Amino acid sequence: MKQNYNTMYQLEQVGKTVTLFGWVAKKRNLGGLIFIDLRDRSGVIQLALKPEDQAYSIAESLHSEDVITATGTIIERASKNQNLVTGDIEVEVTSLTVLNRAQELPFEIKNDTTALEETRLMYRYLDLRRETLKHNLLMRHRITTSIRTYLNELNFVEVETPILCKSTPEGARDYLVPSRVNKGSFYALPQSPQLFKQLLMIGGMERYYQIARCFRDEDLRADRQPEFTQVDMEMSFVNEEEVRAMTEGLLQKVMKDTLGLEITVPFPTMRYSDAMNYYGSDKPDLRFGMKLRDMTSLFHQTTFSVFRNILDDHGVIKGIVVREVANSYSRKKIDGFTTYVKRYGASNLAWLKYQEQTFTGSIAKVLSEEEQAALVRDYRLQDGDMIFIIAGKPSMVNTALGELRLHIGKDLDLLDPNEYQFLWVVDFPLFEYSEEDGRYYACHHPFTAPKDDSVAHLLTDPGKCYAKAYDVVLNGYEVGGGSIRIHQQEVQQKMFEALGMTPEVIDEKFGYFVRAFGYGTPPHGGLALGLERLTMLICKTDNIKDVIAFPKTASASDLMSESPNLVDPKQLEELHIAVTK
Repeated sequence: MKQNYNTMYQLEQVGKTVTLFGWVAKKRNLGGLIFIDLRDRSGVIQLALKPEDQAYSIAESLHSEDVITATGTIIERASKNQNLVTGDIEVEVTSLTVLNRAQELPFEIKNDTTALEETRLMYRYLDLRRETLKHNLLMRHRITTSIRTYLNELNFVEVETPILCKSTPEGARDYLVPSRVNKGSFYALPQSPQLFKQLLMIGGMERYYQIARCFRDEDLRADRQPEFTQVDMEMSFVNEEEVRAMTEGLLQKVMKDTLGLEITVPFPTMRYSDAMNYYGSDKPDLRFGMKLRDMTSLFHQTTFSVFRNILDDHGVIKGIVVREVANSYSRKKIDGFTTYVKRYGASNLAWLKYQEQTFTGSIAKVLSEEEQAALVRDYRLQDGDMIFIIAGKPSMVNTALGELRLHIGKDLDLLDPNEYQFLWVVDFPLFEYSEEDGRYYACHHPFTAPKDDSVAHLLTDPGKCYAKAYDVVLNGYEVGGGSIRIHQQEVQQKMFEALGMTPEVIDEKFGYFVRAFGYGTPPHGGLALGLERLTMLICKTDNIKDVIAFPKTASASDLMSESPNLVDPKQLEELHIAVTK
């Protein structure tokens, strides 16, 4: 098997005869000397041909991305290139064969391409030849290799679970697959292997993992795709702290193996309520400060009608202090921030500049002397600082101000991609109440164990219940989440009842799972890491498509393979399906 990768060769191999394979990345004809940058998966090596060489005429005919094989002798380069791993050498070619010709390219294959994303997705196989994407896919491979090594050493067993499953409620929208054999029935593609991994614990596997493909029919964004991969792990006879310690060790190894980075464990821990209160997000980015400040009590005697009405309606007033930007933030810039927060429900954005011991800004004239003094004192304002304030319902204020914090952090270049801040967010509510539906929903899934002191409130006061759940956050992204699972039949039954499920619904949706509980279910718990999100952050990109070989667009379409597509009416007839217009 040929493994003559370009970057295998260095000065130590001068004089060695080699045969290389690859694509023509670049050709330079200097009128008497032709240089070819030959690219393979490992990188680029330079080929050199002189007019008297037998292969010179073939080299003259080459175009970008032609596939060739070349044989020659490694020599030391007269003009070295420190930007290449092979920059000290070149290959003096004695024979050259064209294995395949390439057509005119739809875009130039280079890292700083200006080609539209739509074009690159349509010709994704060409886009993958760019160094950036190739690096990302190789990094993804290194990450999964590191993960498997770590888990195998801890006696985890890799088990595959079904792709064709039963559709169950309490999650995102399922992708459905019609059954030809069972007329009118459908499989669902798994949103996660949740039930199966719990059944594996009941089956006595004790430690399981899977690099699992998952599917969710939901609106897409920069860090979300309809099909994705999660590193799924489950263990028997564990508590929250043990699952988290195992995960920290795994991430510690991954960061060391891929980036050579030593990260400190244990990770800091933050309650969900504190994350929302101080950062407006359950996945706070800790690479910079700028916490949300609760100013409700400071303005409790305000006569400013907008604030007064909000306070009388049980709303809150919160702000963020941005240091030393008063001189650089123009009114146009501030108006842009105002427009930005409106997309998160904020009707307006109040702002203040503190310069020469004086306040100016949208609400400066309504501030009392006491309020001005309190702002300076409580927030230790210095000349040039600014305050941005949002008032309203707590959930809206936290979300809008939290998003503004991140927006300003990016604007001020505070989000260092080379810094990695891990965090555990814990003590999540077990339920969330929907005003629209008039019922409670599970915040995670209906198999999450409640805190021990919450069990008594499951049917009487679900709003007081907290979960044995934990999310691992990295630089403002949730890269993993999990929980201790319910393993007692009576607690699982109460959980279903709290979610408003009738015995008939429980039996229809989860009958096989509930029956398994009656045969000796061990205490168990686990966690799943989002492989693409973790890879995205390690590769220092903010677009999840950059770490997926063949991703979908925002409309869940594959431009390269032209899917989804219409199918032959006969196929639909065999599946007992009719398409309505």
